[in-house]
Amino acid sequence: MIASCKKENSQSSSDKQQEADASLVSSESDGEAEMIFNGVFDDAIGVSNDVGMAGTGIFGRVTACYTITISHLSTTSAFPVRFVIDFGTAGCQGQDGHIRRGKVITEYTNRLIFPGAVATTTFYGFSVDSIKVEGTHKITNTSSNVTTQPIKRQFTADVIDGKLSKPNGNYTEWSSHKTVSQLEGLITPDYPRDDIFKIEGSAHGRVKKGSLLVAWESGISDALIKRFNCRWIVKGTVKIVRVNNTVNSPWVALLDFGTGDCDNKAEITINGVLYNITLH
Repeated sequence: MIASCKKENSQSSSDKQQEADASLVSSESDGEAEMIFNGVFDDAIGVSNDVGMAGTGIFGRVTACYTITISHLSTTSAFPVRFVIDFGTAGCQGQDGHIRRGKVITEYTNRLIFPGAVATTTFYGFSVDSIKVEGTHKITNTSSNVTTQPIKRQFTADVIDGKLSKPNGNYTEWSSHKTVSQLEGLITPDYPRDDIFKIEGSAHGRVKKGSLLVAWESGISDALIKRFNCRWIVKGTVKIVRVNNTVNSPWVALLDFGTGDCDNKAEITINGVLYNITLH
């Protein structure tokens, strides 16, 4: 009886280290998934003016070592249409320094600037550097269908059964639902690289890193800020909580993307301890 009597809020040093490790790994994984699938969003919109707003994502930063195949899925209309971006098996190194391989396949129901349009992306043998990307990414234009100009664009972005796998057996499973609302760039609709959006919403995931297996939930505390002229999230915070933990736990992680600078740096705060990380 004496051996089993222990205060709930007391933790050994090893327990505390395990909690800290779990919080750090889950927040790093959430940030990595956010960045990779944010890139998928930019690429789906930026592939062509026929289906989006040409020049965003890799199409503003990557040398032309990929090929694009366009297939019209209807014999009577321009949509739906399928775009296949093929980076090949040898790899396509872009100006961003990353090497992409495999295929990204996106089907569009209409041009994404129009309310109600949907773009659904899947992957075939696709990887960014050594990270294999799987799952489904879906963009829906939820802008108000009004006649006043300029229309304020809004999208939902859903990642369904996303998975990022690494050669050493580590992986991240990630699903999310986000609302992406335009803040700036409305008066230049044909020049998307001055567009600025805010991202709100939540996600959940599970990460395996070595012997550690952690499930977590995350919610955006302060809206994330994305600029089409920058490949990283430049501002905003995300709160990450391990599943079955409480929001008041000292092991809640706060992922901070910065104050607006275009860089690959972010900070994670866990129980008062600050960790600096580099974004993918």
